[in-house]
Amino acid sequence: MRITVVAVGQRQPHWADAAAADFLGRFPGDFAVTVKEVKPEPRGGAPVERLLAAEAQRLRAALPAGCVVVALDERGKDWTTRQFADAVRGWRDASEDVAFAIGGPDGLDAAFKREARVLLRLSSLTLPHALARVVLIEQLYRVWSILAGHPYHRA
Repeated sequence: MRITVVAVGQRQPHWADAAAADFLGRFPGDFAVTVKEVKPEPRGGAPVERLLAAEAQRLRAALPAGCVVVALDERGKDWTTRQFADAVRGWRDASEDVAFAIGGPDGLDAAFKREARVLLRLSSLTLPHALARVVLIEQLYRVWSILAGHPYHRA
Protein backbone atom coordinates (compact mmCIF):
# COMPACT_ATOMS: atom_id res chain seq x y z
CA MET A 1 0.00 0.00 0.00
CA ARG A 2 1.26 3.43 -0.92
CA ILE A 3 0.07 6.44 1.05
CA THR A 4 0.74 9.96 -0.16
CA VAL A 5 0.13 13.21 1.67
CA VAL A 6 -0.33 15.94 -0.93
CA ALA A 7 -0.19 19.35 0.71
CA VAL A 8 -0.42 22.92 -0.52
CA GLY A 9 2.58 24.75 0.90
CA GLN A 10 6.27 24.37 0.29
CA ARG A 11 7.88 26.00 3.28
CA GLN A 12 6.95 24.71 6.69
CA PRO A 13 8.46 25.79 10.02
CA HIS A 14 11.56 23.84 11.00
CA TRP A 15 9.77 22.17 13.93
CA ALA A 16 7.03 20.86 11.60
CA ASP A 17 9.52 19.50 9.06
CA ALA A 18 11.48 17.83 11.87
CA ALA A 19 8.38 16.25 13.41
CA ALA A 20 7.08 15.03 10.05
CA ALA A 21 10.50 13.62 9.12
CA ASP A 22 10.70 11.79 12.45
CA PHE A 23 7.41 9.97 11.87
CA LEU A 24 8.04 9.39 8.15
CA GLY A 25 11.28 7.65 9.06
CA ARG A 26 9.46 5.16 11.29
CA PHE A 27 7.22 3.59 8.63
CA PRO A 28 8.16 0.16 7.29
CA GLY A 29 8.59 -0.29 3.54
CA ASP A 30 5.27 -2.08 3.09
CA PHE A 31 3.40 0.91 4.58
CA ALA A 32 5.33 3.71 2.93
CA VAL A 33 4.09 7.26 3.45
CA THR A 34 5.41 10.05 1.27
CA VAL A 35 4.74 13.77 1.20
CA LYS A 36 4.33 15.81 -1.98
CA GLU A 37 4.20 19.56 -1.62
CA VAL A 38 2.51 21.75 -4.21
CA LYS A 39 3.02 25.44 -4.73
CA PRO A 40 0.39 27.69 -3.19
CA GLU A 41 -1.22 30.28 -5.42
CA PRO A 42 0.02 33.80 -4.58
CA ARG A 43 -2.54 35.68 -2.50
CA GLY A 44 -2.50 38.90 -4.54
CA GLY A 45 -6.10 40.02 -4.31
CA ALA A 46 -7.56 37.48 -6.74
CA PRO A 47 -10.90 35.94 -5.79
CA VAL A 48 -10.51 33.03 -3.38
CA GLU A 49 -12.39 30.72 -5.74
CA ARG A 50 -9.79 31.33 -8.46
CA LEU A 51 -6.92 30.71 -6.02
CA LEU A 52 -8.48 27.46 -4.80
CA ALA A 53 -9.15 26.27 -8.37
CA ALA A 54 -5.49 26.82 -9.30
CA GLU A 55 -4.32 24.95 -6.21
CA ALA A 56 -6.78 22.14 -6.95
CA GLN A 57 -5.23 21.70 -10.39
CA ARG A 58 -1.81 21.33 -8.79
CA LEU A 59 -3.16 18.89 -6.22
CA ARG A 60 -4.81 16.74 -8.92
CA ALA A 61 -1.55 16.67 -10.89
CA ALA A 62 0.33 15.45 -7.80
CA LEU A 63 -2.12 12.65 -6.95
CA PRO A 64 -1.03 9.12 -7.82
CA ALA A 65 -3.17 7.65 -10.60
CA GLY A 66 -6.20 5.70 -9.44
CA CYS A 67 -5.76 6.41 -5.74
CA VAL A 68 -8.44 6.92 -3.13
CA VAL A 69 -8.54 10.65 -2.39
CA VAL A 70 -9.19 11.75 1.19
CA ALA A 71 -9.61 15.51 1.49
CA LEU A 72 -9.01 17.13 4.84
CA ASP A 73 -11.84 19.50 5.64
CA GLU A 74 -13.31 21.01 8.78
CA ARG A 75 -16.73 19.61 7.85
CA GLY A 76 -15.43 16.10 7.18
CA LYS A 77 -15.99 12.87 9.04
CA ASP A 78 -14.86 12.94 12.63
CA TRP A 79 -13.26 9.50 12.97
CA THR A 80 -11.66 8.04 16.04
CA THR A 81 -8.19 6.61 15.49
CA ARG A 82 -9.66 3.09 15.46
CA GLN A 83 -12.20 4.10 12.79
CA PHE A 84 -9.35 5.64 10.81
CA ALA A 85 -7.43 2.37 11.14
CA ASP A 86 -10.48 0.41 9.94
CA ALA A 87 -10.75 2.61 6.85
CA VAL A 88 -7.04 2.24 6.06
CA ARG A 89 -7.32 -1.53 6.61
CA GLY A 90 -10.16 -1.65 4.08
CA TRP A 91 -8.17 0.29 1.48
CA ARG A 92 -5.11 -1.86 2.13
CA ASP A 93 -7.08 -5.09 1.84
CA ALA A 94 -8.62 -3.84 -1.42
CA SER A 95 -5.10 -3.04 -2.72
CA GLU A 96 -5.94 0.64 -3.04
CA ASP A 97 -3.37 3.39 -2.74
CA VAL A 98 -4.51 6.45 -0.78
CA ALA A 99 -3.73 10.16 -1.01
CA PHE A 100 -4.60 12.67 1.69
CA ALA A 101 -5.02 16.22 0.43
CA ILE A 102 -4.31 19.21 2.66
CA GLY A 103 -5.34 22.59 1.29
CA GLY A 104 -3.66 25.94 1.63
CA PRO A 105 -4.59 28.90 3.82
CA ASP A 106 -8.10 29.06 2.34
CA GLY A 107 -8.74 25.32 2.39
CA LEU A 108 -9.65 23.19 -0.61
CA ASP A 109 -11.61 23.93 -3.76
CA ALA A 110 -15.29 22.88 -3.52
CA ALA A 111 -15.11 20.79 -6.71
CA PHE A 112 -11.99 19.03 -5.46
CA LYS A 113 -13.77 18.14 -2.21
CA ARG A 114 -16.76 16.76 -4.14
CA GLU A 115 -14.39 14.54 -6.15
CA ALA A 116 -12.80 13.06 -3.01
CA ARG A 117 -14.05 9.72 -1.77
CA VAL A 118 -13.84 10.87 1.86
CA LEU A 119 -13.82 14.22 3.63
CA LEU A 120 -11.94 13.86 6.90
CA ARG A 121 -11.70 16.26 9.82
CA LEU A 122 -8.62 15.99 12.02
CA SER A 123 -10.03 18.12 14.81
CA SER A 124 -12.89 20.39 15.72
CA LEU A 125 -10.20 22.97 16.46
CA THR A 126 -8.69 25.06 13.70
CA LEU A 127 -5.12 23.85 13.19
CA PRO A 128 -2.30 25.65 11.40
CA HIS A 129 -1.49 23.80 8.18
CA ALA A 130 1.98 22.80 9.38
CA LEU A 131 0.49 21.24 12.50
CA ALA A 132 -2.27 19.53 10.52
CA ARG A 133 0.38 17.86 8.38
CA VAL A 134 2.24 16.62 11.46
CA VAL A 135 -0.97 15.41 13.13
CA LEU A 136 -2.01 13.52 9.98
CA ILE A 137 1.37 11.83 9.61
CA GLU A 138 1.42 10.91 13.32
CA GLN A 139 -2.08 9.47 13.05
CA LEU A 140 -1.03 7.43 10.02
CA TYR A 141 1.84 6.06 12.08
CA ARG A 142 -0.62 5.28 14.87
CA VAL A 143 -2.89 3.54 12.32
CA TRP A 144 0.07 1.46 11.16
CA SER A 145 0.82 0.54 14.79
CA ILE A 146 -2.78 -0.62 15.32
CA LEU A 147 -2.81 -2.68 12.13
CA ALA A 148 0.61 -4.20 12.90
CA GLY A 149 -0.11 -4.89 16.58
CA HIS A 150 2.77 -2.60 17.52
CA PRO A 151 2.66 -1.20 21.07
CA TYR A 152 2.85 2.48 20.00
CA HIS A 153 -0.95 2.70 20.23
CA ARG A 154 -1.94 1.59 23.73
CA ALA A 155 -5.52 2.81 24.06
